[in-house]
Amino acid sequence: MAEHVLTLVCRDRVGIVHAVAGYLTERDCNILDSQQFGDPDAGRFFMRVHFAAPEPGPDVADLRCGFQPVAGDFDMTWQIYRGADKCRTLVLVSRYGHCLNDLLYRWRTGALPIEIPGIVSNHPDFASLAGAYGVPFHHLAAAADNRVERESRMLELIDRYQIDLVVLARYMQVMSDDFCHRMSGRVINIHHSFLPSFKGARPHQQAHDRGVKLIGATAHYVTADLDEGPIIEQEIARVDHSFSVERLAAVGRDVEALALARAVQAHAEHRVLLNGSRTVVFR
Repeated sequence: MAEHVLTLVCRDRVGIVHAVAGYLTERDCNILDSQQFGDPDAGRFFMRVHFAAPEPGPDVADLRCGFQPVAGDFDMTWQIYRGADKCRTLVLVSRYGHCLNDLLYRWRTGALPIEIPGIVSNHPDFASLAGAYGVPFHHLAAAADNRVERESRMLELIDRYQIDLVVLARYMQVMSDDFCHRMSGRVINIHHSFLPSFKGARPHQQAHDRGVKLIGATAHYVTADLDEGPIIEQEIARVDHSFSVERLAAVGRDVEALALARAVQAHAEHRVLLNGSRTVVFR
């Protein structure tokens, strides 16, 4: 049996689940698991179906073609993905390597269903780390006057490597509005605090000054609005008055790596559906 994932979003109405199940049944497909959510405020319906198709039988192209009339009846935004395809992920990093190192380890051990064909950085610091994992490393130095050229190079790499997802693993450069629009829903960033608290520089110093009791990190999709994209995952750790700024930062690195890995996994498994400025994340 060949496994696939169907995701869909449409206006909430009677008959959606019946139509989807009927379509798969007609093609002798077996539903392995199914999750759905109706948003009463937005009046929209979200669904993820993990199913297996017989072999020999319809391939993913046949399944997509056959599903079009069903999708048209309900005006769905939808996609069918092959379960065997891994999410091709380009990782961007600056001078903090904990998230990059964590992603590389999880990828190499098979804990994340992704491929990492390349790493991009505005500094040369992690070229040796990339080399240890056998991943091509691209140093694109950042300057105030070269963002257009730098992002053009990134887009070339995205095309060359057939990238599905870009991950900003503590990449400390702001992406242009044009890049954000072109890559909408395909770029994940990790922010070293709960949004919108403690924006900008020195977040752990800000947290220390305010006497926080929780350290958090937020993984979100990148939009033209800085650090305001739809949230995918958040993680926290308890702290207290005895924590120095340095210790807060160390705890922060752990929660950043965990939140980012969970967000990448959810995206790669097609468990994240956009709901305006929010997300529906199936578990």
